[in-house]
Amino acid sequence: MHQLAAQDAQFLYMEDANIVANVSGAYFFDQSTAPGGVVRFKDIRRRIEERLDDCPFFRRKLLRVPMELDFPYWIEDPHFDIEYHVHHARLPKPADWRQFCILFARYHSRPLDMGRPLWEIYVVEGLDHVDGFPKGSFAMISKVHHAAVDGVAGLQMLGALMDLSPTGPPAFKYPPLNRFSGDAPSIAEIMARAAVNNARSPLGLARAAAKASPQIAQAIAAMRSAPPAAAGGVPRSPFNAPASPRKAFDGTEFTLADIKTIRDAYPEAKVNDVILATVGGGIRRYLAAKDKLPKESLIAVVPINARAGADASSKAGGGNQITAMTTPLHTQIAHPVERLKAIVRSTRRSKAARDGLGARLMMDLTQHAPASVLALASRFIAQGVANGRLMANLVVSNVPGPQAPLYFCGAKMLAMHAMAPVGDGMGLFIATPSYNGKVAVCVTSTREIIPDTPLFIDCLRQSFNELREAAERRLSAAKTASGGAKARKPRKKPKPAPAAKPNGAGKPPVWT
Repeated sequence: MHQLAAQDAQFLYMEDANIVANVSGAYFFDQSTAPGGVVRFKDIRRRIEERLDDCPFFRRKLLRVPMELDFPYWIEDPHFDIEYHVHHARLPKPADWRQFCILFARYHSRPLDMGRPLWEIYVVEGLDHVDGFPKGSFAMISKVHHAAVDGVAGLQMLGALMDLSPTGPPAFKYPPLNRFSGDAPSIAEIMARAAVNNARSPLGLARAAAKASPQIAQAIAAMRSAPPAAAGGVPRSPFNAPASPRKAFDGTEFTLADIKTIRDAYPEAKVNDVILATVGGGIRRYLAAKDKLPKESLIAVVPINARAGADASSKAGGGNQITAMTTPLHTQIAHPVERLKAIVRSTRRSKAARDGLGARLMMDLTQHAPASVLALASRFIAQGVANGRLMANLVVSNVPGPQAPLYFCGAKMLAMHAMAPVGDGMGLFIATPSYNGKVAVCVTSTREIIPDTPLFIDCLRQSFNELREAAERRLSAAKTASGGAKARKPRKKPKPAPAAKPNGAGKPPVWT
């Protein structure tokens, strides 16, 4: 058996009737590339069964300690049944993208059975009328508990099932897996372990705190030098409302080539800065259309992968290794380029404050806290956020994925989308996984908080188009001024879906 780390257990402690800590992915496939041009459900289930032993958490379930006196354990499930975990579904005819979004949100919202391994896969057919996918395409929805994986570990799990070509090899290979042996421990055994671990916790916590004290002082100094919006002042927004079990999803895609165009025009900006500027502009449009835009900038939590270099591969196998920073999205700035520049400055300051504390040291501090204390602290923080003590307005998480095509049972993967947990007082999570030259912008919320997700997605598209067009004009002007190659003609502006105009009637301004 293997004991959960503190950061993993925290996702168990945060759950209640309205909050599920599931991480879900939707993957779309073109089965015309498979042998014979057809992938059957039995082929999919067989492939998953063949790869069970390659992935550490497929067969493992939780063993919780009574009264949360210690962190739970992963143990082998002696009654594992793949038929419980792999399901088949079909969208009603004629199904469109909106109906798929509703189905995806419904599956994500259902709690996992804590008595079994914490994952499920749904194979969804009936996508013939979903725009952007060829006829005969199918989707695979995976759902895993956040206690088992973070975004990076989730992509590793996906890679263990996928291949690099229609005939293999696997896209990701885990280190040799040690199967747990023997029977599950008795209550007496885990209570004895809890007593020992709790006796060690105060000493370990004191050592970690002493080790971290110089970095804590450095981080506090960096935060004090940051602008007020980054240091504290989180405005109230419609996204900071109580969560409900009725989750909502929608998503869109942008090409990495278009993001590169923006970075070419503004070299100081990173991919994550462009994404944050797009999200900030989209939120500004959406809230202005509803007359609910705060005067102060909204603040985002940005999770950061704490794996690094060789450690990323040596620690493959699941679990959470993440830290986070908070940064303003500068939703108070209308000009898309000025917003991008402000975000570049803010993320540099936020990163400096976060690096001052250090991801590993922060994880050490929580790791040595007793399980019962961490469980109470998780509920206290969640209750405080729900009662208006805001730490941020939303979460924006960028998870870089594979940039080469992947295949499943010979079918080529066309796109990926994601859903993540939302909670009381933090009812908006925007995940941006990338795959094969595209970045998906995926919105998780509730139906009460964002009842009109298509409008929200359209605002994101308009925000990105503004930024890209400004970048193209800047690059074209620079080429013309330098007397170099013929200036590139800006691409034709795509037709946006009908949406409310937050700035009133008339044409939108042209940004440069």
